[in-house]
Amino acid sequence: MNHSVEHKPEQAILRVLSGKSSEDPFPLFAQLRDMGSVIPIPIPMGESDNQAWIVTHLEEAMKVLKDQEHFCVDPKSIHKNSKIQDSLIGKTDSSSSSLFLSNSLNAIDEPDHKRLRTLVSKAFTPRYMESLRPRVQKLAVELLDKVQDQGEMDLVKDFANPLPVNVISDMIGVPKSDHPMIHEWSEGIANGLGLGTSNPQTTESLKEFGDYIKELVAHKRKQPSDDLISQLIAIEEEGDRLDERELISMLQLLIFAGHETTSTLISTGTLMLLDHPDQLEMVKANHSLIPAAVEEMLRFNGPSTIGGPRYALKDHVLGGKQIKRGDMIFPLLKSANRDGKHFANSEELDVTRNIKRHLAFGQGVHMCLGAPLARVEGDIAFTTLLSRMPNLRLSIPREDVKWKFKLAAQGLESLPVSF
Repeated sequence: MNHSVEHKPEQAILRVLSGKSSEDPFPLFAQLRDMGSVIPIPIPMGESDNQAWIVTHLEEAMKVLKDQEHFCVDPKSIHKNSKIQDSLIGKTDSSSSSLFLSNSLNAIDEPDHKRLRTLVSKAFTPRYMESLRPRVQKLAVELLDKVQDQGEMDLVKDFANPLPVNVISDMIGVPKSDHPMIHEWSEGIANGLGLGTSNPQTTESLKEFGDYIKELVAHKRKQPSDDLISQLIAIEEEGDRLDERELISMLQLLIFAGHETTSTLISTGTLMLLDHPDQLEMVKANHSLIPAAVEEMLRFNGPSTIGGPRYALKDHVLGGKQIKRGDMIFPLLKSANRDGKHFANSEELDVTRNIKRHLAFGQGVHMCLGAPLARVEGDIAFTTLLSRMPNLRLSIPREDVKWKFKLAAQGLESLPVSF
């Protein structure tokens, strides 16, 4: 029996979400789905008598993510002096180390959310993402050129990490020489952001990252160029629609989210294909399957385990459970994406699956802004990799593959492959 399901499931899920379990979480998710769509979990909610819940089924998770009448993302929308978020993600004072979390798009409700998202979404249009294809393609080729003659590489370090970090850094206006530094900070942040975890190194990374962005913004004010920072500064200077804190927080989030999740998609997606040789052969034989395969990878084991917590704005019933105003609700994305009511053979990887919707990028107004870019990068990464290295295979025993916990999800530490 899988070790993680020997505990009480409600306790075991906390081990998964805080990064204290290295087991395969999917048997636990299946067990939780069988228990119900909305399940109470034992998270202390400060001094309040509110309850925390996880949502395991697709329909209810969609409702939580989309329904702004009943749910919000900022507990201060309910209690002005809420300390709930502090205990979850570290203190949210005004220092640069916490700007990232407390002022980012993910942590604010309407009308501020709409104002900020409208500004940045002018740059993040699907058409603009598609226009980046030649740049992404060139980068993918350059990265594989470096290792082609060696016959082996660490797919995480040599391909999955540098590809998206270079794309988003270029797009935003980070000088090429600083790309490795950006990745290092992002790794430091991602590795320390779990539910209820507090990591001094994460705080340090956030502070350095925030200070760097401040300096970069100051530089771009004097010397604007053709990049997203310069566009946002121009918008900010037109009026009061974006203040300095919001600008820095927005840029931190875009750089961070713009490559961490895509890097995980490329590395774990490659492992998924290697774990399913029949599916790998189908994709190698027909590259037109790759966009569908990327959607299936996102459904089957996407980059994020949970969506950011939501808070109940009023008493109501969800999934047969009485939710009280102020309760905290976590949509369990990886569980919802394997909901058998919505996906036939949901525990199987099927690259030919016709997916109408999944929750890997969230849903509703807080849906991931960079989803179109992640899709372009995933498509190009797998197409280029499988074209150039059709004999791709693991170069270590499968049980020696090293996982690490980041962003409330399991990511790969490294993936040594031969070709």
